[in-house]
Amino acid sequence: MTQALRLGIAGLGTVGVGVVKIIRRHADLLRDRTGRPIEIVAVSARSPEKDRGVSLKDYQWETDPVALAKRDDIDVFVELMGGENGPAKASVEAALASGKDVVTANKALLAIHGQALAEQAEAAGRAIRFEAAVAGGIPVIKSLTEGLAGNEITRVMGVMNGTCNYILTRMQSQELGYNALFEECAELGYLEADPNLDVGGIDAAHKLALLSSIAFGTKPNFDGIEIEGIQQISLEDIHQAADMGYRIKLLGVAQRTPRGLEQRMQPCLVPSDSPLGQLEGGTNMVVIEGDAVEQIVLRGPGAGEGPTASAVLGDICDLARGLLIPTFGRPAVSLKDAAPARTGLPAPYYLRLALLDKPGALAKVAAVLGDAGVSIDRMRQYAHSESTAPVLIVTHKTTRTTLDHALNGLNATDVVADDPVALRIEQV
Repeated sequence: MTQALRLGIAGLGTVGVGVVKIIRRHADLLRDRTGRPIEIVAVSARSPEKDRGVSLKDYQWETDPVALAKRDDIDVFVELMGGENGPAKASVEAALASGKDVVTANKALLAIHGQALAEQAEAAGRAIRFEAAVAGGIPVIKSLTEGLAGNEITRVMGVMNGTCNYILTRMQSQELGYNALFEECAELGYLEADPNLDVGGIDAAHKLALLSSIAFGTKPNFDGIEIEGIQQISLEDIHQAADMGYRIKLLGVAQRTPRGLEQRMQPCLVPSDSPLGQLEGGTNMVVIEGDAVEQIVLRGPGAGEGPTASAVLGDICDLARGLLIPTFGRPAVSLKDAAPARTGLPAPYYLRLALLDKPGALAKVAAVLGDAGVSIDRMRQYAHSESTAPVLIVTHKTTRTTLDHALNGLNATDVVADDPVALRIEQV
């Protein structure tokens, strides 16, 4: 009989328990698909006594994940604890040093330390697989590293945080404000322990750093991503975007430009009839554009026990089959330092201003924008309160650097009541 692939699983939260359930439920199917049994030998978590809804009595228990990673009787260390440092980093390093392959769902760990870990793994002839770290059950890592290996990738973009997409789509469908939906997400358990990881765009930016590295052959560069969350989005923005035929999404975009690699995670307007514009609820979507394939769209659940555990099992099955590929699709030592684009490609922008009700206010706005080199495509003024008048402007294509110069000029006038809201209009 072919020798079993032996697993050690660190982290028995939602995803870890999901992995245990799949292996127990589909043992015969996994053996048939990989040509060898897949078995759990040992596990590690904070509390052995906790009821997790699945029996763990058949497995050895380690209180220290580093000890689990060093065990001689496991072949693959499955890290599902999370966190960019601490036990997760220490145990992955220990597993690689002990000759183990690693499967992880930890996007923060790889976005920050991925280059060093990839070099360690590849020097030892081992693999790090991380399909579950990006977009849950969507096989986007496998698509980029394998299915699209014959393409020069030109752009990667997508909605990669289900919580933000849930909030933004519910704002439109239920006429609820951001604050009410934030509280709803907290009650439903949709938010990370630090909610800013979700609504601040950080969680999604970790994922974008990994996709960008694979797509463009660069070292993961989380610090090079321009990050903006959804906290400033109002119902008014949702309504005005809809009136113009757009929807607002927290959109990650990575693309090469003549100035360098542009990476950004920020709220954008996308056409309502586009695949991204039609994306509802907590679903994720990644759009990949290549010179041969042109454009493909991958859509599916971005989180949850089943989808994320499914992605973990996909990686485990590849290791059981003996598939060994570089962590980021090409040798880690060949990856280049990304040259961040200081100025992104030009695009139109949506601006929302609250102007003080003063004579000549609109003229001052137009003059400041014109002096900065920002051309107005459309302008609307809406019913106003006693003190302020809401004004909506859509610009012609401009760069964010030029726009920021204009926004600084507007804030220096005596007619703008609050900081303007500026959202890029992305063509997809």
